[in-house]
Amino acid sequence: MNWEIEGFAASLTSASEHTRIAYCGDVRQFVEWAERGGCPRPTDVDHQVLRRYLAYLNTRAFARRSIARKAAAIRAYLHYLRRTGVLHSDAGRALRAPKGDARLPRVPRASEAIALLDRAVAHSEEGTEPTAIAMARRDLAVLEILYGAGLRVNELCGLTFDRCELERGSLTVLGKGSKQRRVPLGEHARRALADYLELGREGLVTDETPADVVFLNSRGRALTPRDTRRILAKRPLADGRTLHPHSFRHAYATHLLDGGADLRAVQELLGHTDLASTQIYTHLSKDRLKAVYDETHPRA
Repeated sequence: MNWEIEGFAASLTSASEHTRIAYCGDVRQFVEWAERGGCPRPTDVDHQVLRRYLAYLNTRAFARRSIARKAAAIRAYLHYLRRTGVLHSDAGRALRAPKGDARLPRVPRASEAIALLDRAVAHSEEGTEPTAIAMARRDLAVLEILYGAGLRVNELCGLTFDRCELERGSLTVLGKGSKQRRVPLGEHARRALADYLELGREGLVTDETPADVVFLNSRGRALTPRDTRRILAKRPLADGRTLHPHSFRHAYATHLLDGGADLRAVQELLGHTDLASTQIYTHLSKDRLKAVYDETHPRA
């Protein structure tokens, strides 16, 4: 019997590309394990088979968070098989895996982020070679938007001209689950993006350039998350640490809360469906406040 993996992949229309890839990989690993273990058909999968698989994952030293994600993928997969009539019952409904502890992201301090951006500004004003100037202006706009608007890297790479409202100082972002949100664009980010569009992007255009994509790589194609990571790798903090693009999103949220922003407002700005996803940043902010207290209060 066909395990219908391709059909399951096609059904994940509301998930991000990253989630689709991860879930499909998890399901293929489960199916391979099941077939090796004498479970050749999806109708052979029961709760005992699922518990054995989780035990197997534990013996393979997967992190608890990875096991939790794999269990979620299998639950979604078995629910799909039940919904499409392949299965008469859904053994995955009762499948539970221990969740790993939430990992608090490491974020740069506001002074570190500003110093990095100041260096990028200075670099964008140097040089005479047209392509190098175009890439420097692109890099500055990328960094300013990641930190100044809190975008996910896929949201940044997917920006199109019709979603940029520079006069109003805002971006319309297509986020996870194809949900749209409008985010304000600070003056530094707005100016950097305007300069790139006016004076930089044309220097990167080739015959293969998509007409509506804002950010381009050195080959004139749409900027990718990997390209974005390379931009940050070239611009370490003063202590030599390099940042991941998502670090700027973490910094955006944490620094807003440090400055007194309301948690619900930050939730809207980040595009979080669940407030619990935003609350992780309150822990970061409290840690920062505790450090300030310990360093400055005479009775700490």
